[in-house]
Amino acid sequence: MITPAITGTGVFTPPDIITNDELVAAFNAYADKFNADHADEIAKGLVLAKAHSSSEFIVNASGIHQRHVMDKTGVLNPDVMHPVLPARSDDRPSLMAEMALAACRIALDRAGRAGQDVDLIICSASNHERAYPAIAVEIQDLLGAGGFAFDMNVACSSATFGIQAAADMVRSGSARCAIVVNPEICSAHLEWRDRDCHFIFGDVCTATVIEPDTAATSDYFRIRSTRCATQFSNNIRNNNGFLRRAHQQMEDRRDMQFMQEGRRVFKEVLPMVSQHIQQHLQDENVTADQLGRLWLHQANKAMNDFIGRKVLGRVPEPHEQPNILQDYANTSSAGSIIAFSQNSDDLKAGDIGLICSFGAGYSVGSVLVERV
Repeated sequence: MITPAITGTGVFTPPDIITNDELVAAFNAYADKFNADHADEIAKGLVLAKAHSSSEFIVNASGIHQRHVMDKTGVLNPDVMHPVLPARSDDRPSLMAEMALAACRIALDRAGRAGQDVDLIICSASNHERAYPAIAVEIQDLLGAGGFAFDMNVACSSATFGIQAAADMVRSGSARCAIVVNPEICSAHLEWRDRDCHFIFGDVCTATVIEPDTAATSDYFRIRSTRCATQFSNNIRNNNGFLRRAHQQMEDRRDMQFMQEGRRVFKEVLPMVSQHIQQHLQDENVTADQLGRLWLHQANKAMNDFIGRKVLGRVPEPHEQPNILQDYANTSSAGSIIAFSQNSDDLKAGDIGLICSFGAGYSVGSVLVERV
């Protein structure tokens, strides 16, 4: 019987960094300009004045101190307030594929593999910069990989859902060496003009190599079990899509960017994720005290702290539930993989850990691994 394993991971980190102080200065300049431009409507009660943001507010609300982005100049321009990513000709690699190529090469190097060894690529991310051809097929071409490739979107759970799909294909023998790659340009779907969410996201790309454990060339993590679940909710939503023109909604609309009912998400997602993990562990006969590490989705520190306490039955030690949120912000599907990639080398043979991501859908995916 074939047992799938994670044999390498890679993280591509964009060079541009936006600190909270930089972000707040830009947002407050935008808010002042908005309030001045709409002074009459605000005075008449027809338009709400925009309140200032602050670094203290951001840290208290999320635990985030900075974020990496593909372009900071547009985001920090009060007259623009979004990244400026010039269109590329069709004969040039797409931005997502370029990010993916960098992360894949790091992961393949750690796995001791080359592009031609790969026969399955899943590009799983919360957004894809075009409908077709699939970004995954473009990555396949750039890597010189064989086999087949396809895109997947399960929002913030895309990475763990992709790992389950790849692990199942490796287990069945339909793939020999798979890469699940998560290029997340979250800065492009964020509404930077909204005080309640302008600080949430950052950009990054992660990649995970999955192959039979018998093929591993160095230390690896055996995938003991995977589990995914979904439950429909409108509380995290982005209405942008290919039917937008047909709906006559091409103007600048708030609902065409990231939207979230944050309090409802907290109330509904936290029990769902905690129960999901606990049931997964129980079904695999793993007790809380056997779990050496939790690599959780990096959306909000308070959410992760809650889940960690529920799963372990106590407050986790920092090394047991590592956070990268303070440096990367929420990077959608990639967050748990960054945490895993940067905080797993110290585990010893036999140590057990769990990767978990969750988000819009609602969706939750967990991957139980054991260090070998």
